[in-house]
Amino acid sequence: MSTRPGETEKRRARQLPRLYWVLWAGTLVNRAGTMVQPFFAFYLTGDRGLPIAEAGLILTAFGLGSVLSPLPAGWLADRAGRRVTLTAATLASGAAMVALSRSTSPLALSASMCGLGLTLDAWRPASTALVADLVAPPLRPRAYGLLFWASNLGFTGGVLVGGSLVQDHFATAMWIDAATSAAFGLLVWFALPGSEPALPEPTSQVTEKRGGFRDVLTDPVMARFTLVTFGYCLVYLQSLTTLPLTMRHAGLPPAAFSYAMAVNSAMIVLFQPWLSAWLDQWDRSRTAAAGIALTGIGFGATGLATSTAAFALTVALWTIGEILVSAVGSAIALDLAPTHLRGHYSGLYSLAWSLATLLAPLLGTRLLSVGGDVLWSACAATALVAAVGQFLLRPAVSARSS
Repeated sequence: MSTRPGETEKRRARQLPRLYWVLWAGTLVNRAGTMVQPFFAFYLTGDRGLPIAEAGLILTAFGLGSVLSPLPAGWLADRAGRRVTLTAATLASGAAMVALSRSTSPLALSASMCGLGLTLDAWRPASTALVADLVAPPLRPRAYGLLFWASNLGFTGGVLVGGSLVQDHFATAMWIDAATSAAFGLLVWFALPGSEPALPEPTSQVTEKRGGFRDVLTDPVMARFTLVTFGYCLVYLQSLTTLPLTMRHAGLPPAAFSYAMAVNSAMIVLFQPWLSAWLDQWDRSRTAAAGIALTGIGFGATGLATSTAAFALTVALWTIGEILVSAVGSAIALDLAPTHLRGHYSGLYSLAWSLATLLAPLLGTRLLSVGGDVLWSACAATALVAAVGQFLLRPAVSARSS
């Protein structure tokens, strides 16, 4: 079959650069090694023999570290560069994981866990900014979507392996996690020497334009977008806390939650690459608004589910929303950012996730204690308000992007 004129050029235009695929491969390797984080509670109460309340305090130290991490990491990505920041963060994360494996006292465990929270995702602002450096704006939804796909593909494989490994060899799993973190950073370090994209302005002008988080926080469009993202995250993260509790309250075994979440993983692995190829052509604010609304509908319907199949259907609904938001969320944040503040904007976007990670379990369990209907109705309402907010941002986002 002959190729129509212009199709070859269009196909080439849609290709992502080699350095992007280095970042993609590193993300896959790094996330494949993330096999212990979901089992921290089991480690603290099992291997270390701590009571539940004390383990909870130590896990809170991890959450505190993760909240304190994004803004300094974004600042460092703009000041020291993406390559230095990403490599330093992943090496520090590996060191913190090794320290955690050797910690025995509650104080040492808390310090190691806080250090791990500070470093585990500190590479993300640099990674997100690096994608914007490497990829032309029209192709960024595809690039971020495929990066999200690699992250989920690696994490799913890591958890499957880690689930069996941590039962008797938790320390080994920690060392594997540390090694994959270091491998990610070193891969980027040796792939990018002398080739990290330079800012388009002369050095003197860049110095004058450096700015900081005050510039980011006083950007009204970015502030509203961050608030929308935070609302979406509060709802989405109920999948890790109150969703399994709701399924247990419905009389379903723990395996039912695994089956339902397998739908999430399978849909992301199967559909994310396919959808990413199309999202380049769609308006980003409308795509994000639709994804947030679908997330709200899916979690709102959770209050009506009583069987494993029904819960799996609600998971399928909000997974479609998750796929849409994951592809365009980072792209919108970086479209809003001046070139010299991409790391800062990425750091603020990451902070919305970190704050939601800390607060979602607290708010969700409080609402669930009042009633499941109250929780899931609140989730639906929060997501729909966020979707409307995102849609109303469309003119400002489009103007900034152009």
